[in-house]
Amino acid sequence: MNERIGSSTTPRRGSRLRPAEVAQRYALIAAWIVVIVVFSLLEPDTFFTSGNLQTIFGSQAVLLVLALGLILPLTSGDFDLSIAAMVLLSSMVLAILQVQHDWALLPAIAVVLAIGLTVGMVNGALVVLLNIDSFIVTLGSGTVIQGVVLWISDSNTISGVSPALVEWVIQNRILGISLAFWYGLVLTVILAYVFSYTALGRRLLFVGRGRNVARLSGISVGRVRWGALAASAVIASAAGVIYTGTLGGADPTSALQFLLPAFAAAFLGATAIQPGRFNPIGTFIAVFFLVTGITGLQLMGADAFVQQLFYGGALILAVAFSQLARRKGIKDETAAGTA
Repeated sequence: MNERIGSSTTPRRGSRLRPAEVAQRYALIAAWIVVIVVFSLLEPDTFFTSGNLQTIFGSQAVLLVLALGLILPLTSGDFDLSIAAMVLLSSMVLAILQVQHDWALLPAIAVVLAIGLTVGMVNGALVVLLNIDSFIVTLGSGTVIQGVVLWISDSNTISGVSPALVEWVIQNRILGISLAFWYGLVLTVILAYVFSYTALGRRLLFVGRGRNVARLSGISVGRVRWGALAASAVIASAAGVIYTGTLGGADPTSALQFLLPAFAAAFLGATAIQPGRFNPIGTFIAVFFLVTGITGLQLMGADAFVQQLFYGGALILAVAFSQLARRKGIKDETAAGTA
C-alpha cells in the first residue's frame, strides 16, 4: 500500500482553498461536533458533563499515542501490525522489572524503550534488507511477541508497579484531565511539526508516494522505511508505559484490543486536515471522534459488540474516503501540470 494514500492534496503556497476543499478538510471536525450535540441532547444528564468529557479525553492516551506512532510507517508505505503486541511486551517487562526485580522506575522505562527500538530495528532489517513485505514481517513479529509475553508472565497479571508511574499518568491532572492526555497532545504537536516543517517529514511523504521516484531523487528509501518502523516500535513502547500506569500493572492480553482502533484512527485521520495524507492532527481528531461516538452509544445502553462494529465500519469507510481523496489529488495535480 506504499502509494495508495501517500499523495498530498495540500495546495501550493499562495493558492486559495475552494469551498469543496475546505469542507473536505474539516468535515471530520464538523461530524465530531454533530456527534457531541446529538448525544448531548439524547443523554443530557450523563454525556455532556465535565466528568464524562474528562474521561473521554483522559482515557484514550494509549490509543492516541499508538495511532500517532503508526502513521510513521504508514506514511512511508509500510504497515506495522506489531504495535499492539509491543504495548503488551513493554507493559509486561516494565511490571516484571519493577515488581519482581525491584528496579527503579526510570531505568525500567529506559530498558522498555530500548526493547522497542530493538524490535523496530529487527522489523526494519527484515523489511528492508530481505525485502519481505512489512505486513508479513510485523504480523509474524507481533505473534512472536505475544508468545514471549505469555511465556515471561506465565499468563498471569502482574500488579503493584511504582505509585509514581500511576501518579504521573492518571492521578496528576491539568484542567481536570489526566497527564496521559497531555503526553499524547505533546506528541501530536511534535509529529505535526516534523511532518510539515522538516526534511524528514518530506522524505517520509516522498517515499510513500513513490519509492522509485524517491530513490532517483537521492533519498535513501531503505533508511527512511527502516527508521519509520523503528520509531513506530519505540512509540508503541511508550504507549505501553502509559498503559501500565493506567492499569497499575500489566496483563498478558488486553492491549491487543488497540490494534484495530489504531488503524481506524490513522486512516480516518487521513481524510481530515490534509485529505489523502496521514497526518498527526487528523489522527488526533479521529481518535476522539471515534471514542466520542462509542461513549455516547454505551451511555445509551448499546451492547458491547457495537464497539467492534463502530471501529470496523470506520476503518472501511476511512480507507474508501482516503482513496477518493488521493485520486482527486492526483487528478488536480495532473490538471495543474497540464495547465
